[in-house]
Amino acid sequence: MSKKQENTAALVWFTKDLRVRDNHSLMKASEENEMVIAAYCFDPRQFATTKYGFKKTEKYRAKFLIETIENLRQNLEKRNISLLVFYEKPEVIFPNLIKKYQISSVYCQREWTSEESQVFKNLHQKLPNCTFIEYYDQFLFHPDDIPYNDFSNIPKIFTNFRKKVEANAEVRKCGATPEIQQKSNLVENQTKIPRLTDLGLEEFELDERTAFPFNGGEDAAEARLKNYFWETENLKNYKETRNGMLGEDYSSKFSAWLANGSLSPRYIYAEVKKFETEITANESTYWLVFELLWRDYFKYVSLKHGSKIFQLKGILEKDLNWNNDSEIFKKWINGKTEERFVNANMREIAATGFMSNRGRQNVNSYWAKELLQDWRMGAAYFESMLIDYDVHSNWGNWMYNSGVGNDPRDRKFNIKKQAERYDEDGKYQDTWLQ
Repeated sequence: MSKKQENTAALVWFTKDLRVRDNHSLMKASEENEMVIAAYCFDPRQFATTKYGFKKTEKYRAKFLIETIENLRQNLEKRNISLLVFYEKPEVIFPNLIKKYQISSVYCQREWTSEESQVFKNLHQKLPNCTFIEYYDQFLFHPDDIPYNDFSNIPKIFTNFRKKVEANAEVRKCGATPEIQQKSNLVENQTKIPRLTDLGLEEFELDERTAFPFNGGEDAAEARLKNYFWETENLKNYKETRNGMLGEDYSSKFSAWLANGSLSPRYIYAEVKKFETEITANESTYWLVFELLWRDYFKYVSLKHGSKIFQLKGILEKDLNWNNDSEIFKKWINGKTEERFVNANMREIAATGFMSNRGRQNVNSYWAKELLQDWRMGAAYFESMLIDYDVHSNWGNWMYNSGVGNDPRDRKFNIKKQAERYDEDGKYQDTWLQ
């Protein structure tokens, strides 16, 4: 345990690590400082209108985020830590915050993609005398533990990465939950968590057909894990059901909580191992960890390739003939293409902010390889709509399925055969196209 420094105040800047359990920034700040304050910024840039005419973050993920911050504030207050919430850019808010509370150190999760890096750069320029302590806290396998001494050595193919990591690395144990601080550490907190309308978005009712009827926040995440693992033991059948398309139990549905960091991948791993000891170890328990490793891989791909993951040529730097037709884009978005299976999936995401993994691969392949449209337009639409949007997984998967990423076979989906295989009775299509 680190030694606590006397008369020091620290700020924990929450970004995509919106949890109390297994949060190294929070743990270290609490261990090393007498006083800890927390802050979260709803950055207006994330709710601006894109060049395509839709919001960068639409109502579904925004609502999930608001619920997450509400829960985070409650859980921090139980530990006598105040969460100050702002609808403003961090570089506008933090200088006054640092001065007001005489903060010497800011603890946060390390990010590296372009938009996040720019915010960090702006903050460092505004706060040259403040120490920023950053942790890689979003991985299953920590960057210091994988058998690659440089990110440039990350393999082009997932299977090669997976085999080497599985053979040569271990998942770290979850970090300790911080001790309850002195009640005097709580500061006056008049800050308000914004509503959807404050963010320029509309209120909505949950569509009863949704496969993701869950609330945001760490408590909801852990309740879902408890239900999926321990109450229903659905984990036993994960590999067989994961390609389903209707209902909440065909897959774990952990992705949204993982994306904003209200659920730790290490905590999921620890619970899987406990399940394997107490219930059963089979292909399904392995496969859930396998999917977490895929999630890691896309993060390592973005660490290796930087902004190439957002560029038309992708990480393969392939020159392909892409089109940019706004009318075709509208038809794809509105579920009015010539493929019924694609249409059903596009209407699901429009109505709920969620789509199955099987659906995502098919609509992506259709957009990029049948319609031959700029794959980045599709990726941007998913960024806007998805409750579980994760920058690395979203753009990594879009590259992969568009022929400019990590798919060594450059496969193209036969949409009709996919529909026959995964929606044999047409129930999914009927649900969304009636």
